[in-house]
Amino acid sequence: MRVESVASWSEHWPFVHFSRFQETPWLFGPKFNGEPHSYTRFNLTQNMEGDNSQVEMKLSSDVDEEVGGNGVGEHLNHNSARKPYIAQKLGRTPRSLCFLAASVLLIFIIGYLIGYLVHRKKDAAPSCAATVPGLEDLPPPQDNVIPVMNWDDVKKLLFQKVSAANFEPVLADLSTSSHQAGSPGDEALANKLLKKFSDYGMKSWTDDHFVKVQDPPVSGYNRIVFKNGKEERPSGFLSYSACGTVSGAVLYGHYGEESDFMMLRSNNIDLSGRVVLVRAGRNSFAEKVANAAKLNASAVLIYPDPEDYSLEEGTGLFGHVHLGSGDPYTPAFPSFNHTQFPPVESSGLPKILAQTITARMAADILKQLGGQSIPMGWKGINRLGDESDTIRVEVNNVLKERKISNVFGVIKGIVDSDRYLVIGAQRDAWGPGFATATVGTSVLLELARSISEMMKEGFEPRRSIVFASWSAGEYGSVGATEWLEGYLSSLSMKAFTYINLDGVIAGRNGFKVAGSPLMHSLILGALKEVKSPNPAVSLFSQYAGGNWETNILEPLKVDNAAYPFLAFSGIPSISFRFTSGSKEYPYFGTMLDTRDKLNTATSNQVPQLAEIVTRFAGHMALRLVHDHLLKVDLAKYDRMIRGSVRQIYQKVNEVQRLQPQLFPKALTVQWLISASGSYSRASRNLAADIKNSDLDDIEMCRVINDRIMTVERDLLSPYVSPRESPFRHILLGSGPHTLQALSNHLNSFRSNNPEADADLFRNQFALATWTIQGCANSLAGNIWSLYNQI
Repeated sequence: MRVESVASWSEHWPFVHFSRFQETPWLFGPKFNGEPHSYTRFNLTQNMEGDNSQVEMKLSSDVDEEVGGNGVGEHLNHNSARKPYIAQKLGRTPRSLCFLAASVLLIFIIGYLIGYLVHRKKDAAPSCAATVPGLEDLPPPQDNVIPVMNWDDVKKLLFQKVSAANFEPVLADLSTSSHQAGSPGDEALANKLLKKFSDYGMKSWTDDHFVKVQDPPVSGYNRIVFKNGKEERPSGFLSYSACGTVSGAVLYGHYGEESDFMMLRSNNIDLSGRVVLVRAGRNSFAEKVANAAKLNASAVLIYPDPEDYSLEEGTGLFGHVHLGSGDPYTPAFPSFNHTQFPPVESSGLPKILAQTITARMAADILKQLGGQSIPMGWKGINRLGDESDTIRVEVNNVLKERKISNVFGVIKGIVDSDRYLVIGAQRDAWGPGFATATVGTSVLLELARSISEMMKEGFEPRRSIVFASWSAGEYGSVGATEWLEGYLSSLSMKAFTYINLDGVIAGRNGFKVAGSPLMHSLILGALKEVKSPNPAVSLFSQYAGGNWETNILEPLKVDNAAYPFLAFSGIPSISFRFTSGSKEYPYFGTMLDTRDKLNTATSNQVPQLAEIVTRFAGHMALRLVHDHLLKVDLAKYDRMIRGSVRQIYQKVNEVQRLQPQLFPKALTVQWLISASGSYSRASRNLAADIKNSDLDDIEMCRVINDRIMTVERDLLSPYVSPRESPFRHILLGSGPHTLQALSNHLNSFRSNNPEADADLFRNQFALATWTIQGCANSLAGNIWSLYNQI
């Protein structure tokens, strides 16, 4: 309502004395015509029976009486008994009273209509998903549309659409000998996928980035020279190594794990300036190099030991040594349009040289080493190496900028279309990359085709499905991570799960799954319902061996493309694969990753296994977009948090008992225990809300699903820099902010490690505590539902 002038008001409201305007209570002062006034009170009261709250707005009778028909609040608290009092007090003519009543009625009607329109607009408010290119025009959430196909029919329809016979032409069409990131072959594949998504009736688009990658030298090789012998020129290389030339004594470091280096230090071996020779396997190339760099080694050489890899002795290995993901020259922010960011590098870039060598080159070095005998349990060699076993390492990799394209297609949901599941696969490879990229991309394409065809036969997903083909995966999930960094604020609120299809077939004798603990119940359900290569039994029956968590579940590793979704973005993620049993598929990261090699490892069952992994991924995906409520396991994180807190509590007590001087002020674990209890209660309350929810109430389901989606995101520490510690998850991430880092820090106090810092530990302890409490508060829902205050 617009106020034109005091005079125009006084014409219609003759009983208001504007000559005493400064005393008007509802504008400036506590009195009106000398009578007392009490202000409007907003009383927020808690409804202890649920998560809803009640807001009461009480207007005093004095204000109602004095203001009368001024339009402020009379639609909230009308009382017809006051009308004679008003009329008697004002003593106005019937004409004035009629005008007053008409004005009040008109204002009431206008207010009601405005309130109704605002409420409707709120329901149809545009989604912030519009900030993600390609997802701008997802329709708003619908309140009156309910999918009709039941789950059994959905499973049956998926089974009909996926078959091994369909994979032969797809695998042949996508196979290529040259599709390195940013190359013409990679671009041709991107265009092919873009057209396929469009042909399936999906909206498709691309997302381009300009990233820096490190390729082999212009000469095609780096160099090593051992004991002034023959110069060796390994065919493999490690992207993002430091460049230059160093000389030092060789030291054998087993697999380059932290425990291996601790073993060497316990034998009084100094790693400073040494060139460490380690075996491939067990951990990533980047972790091996980072572990050696922390102990001041000058270079790392990595080789495939015949005990682990059945490769020809001259086979070179390719990989990267960036301890992170994405473009390491734009850490935590995206690489768009040649944007010139300040000169900054990821903290995960190594400062020492790294190079792969062949098994033959390693054997020539190992047989000449002197020095100490190897520790117990280390096999394959006799000596660790001494100061006379010198080697010169030269690395001249070339840093280049490349344009890469991620390709997307979307199937839109009909209820919560602005909430989406992302399914992705790496498209590029340094060589043929058949198992690395071709199989996963084929599964992605077949899954998109199958679900698109299901839509034509009546299937309607509640939520949207985004199919993504990533480039520059070989350099450390660069394409996927740059997309995450570019749209993190939107994706963390909208994307509720990521399913990774990289390397899904690497054998047929075993089956492994890694993922967020929230997804474990979903994974278990799919294992029990999807058939194994033996059609008479399920994947669970074939591979679980009585304990699926031991025999099928594995940790999600830092070099897995699903890891940045989980530990950097807080999006629950899943990755899975057929394996060769106890040994890894040996041809990943080599020029021998071909169809023939994978056929040998799978007994020529690639299409049949592709059918199974497509059904497994499809089963989980369709369950997530079909059900009213997201299928998650809240209790798993509860047990993990309580287990970590219990471990920290025991170690703190031990340190205080053995070395009380380390903490001159009492260090209590009570706050951490309290935060753990808050999360436990909040997760149980949400589980109860889920159990008691009305599945026909779409708005209630939406609210509960949004609460579920906050869990993973709120376990990311808000107190660390994404540049220094990109994987901020306090349970599954890496860095000083994690609960595991707290536990390790306490170990250093017990061993009198000079790096132990009591003040630093207190700070880490406080921030980890509040991260857990903050997650509990968010999980509880509305702020008036928080019962547990620290």
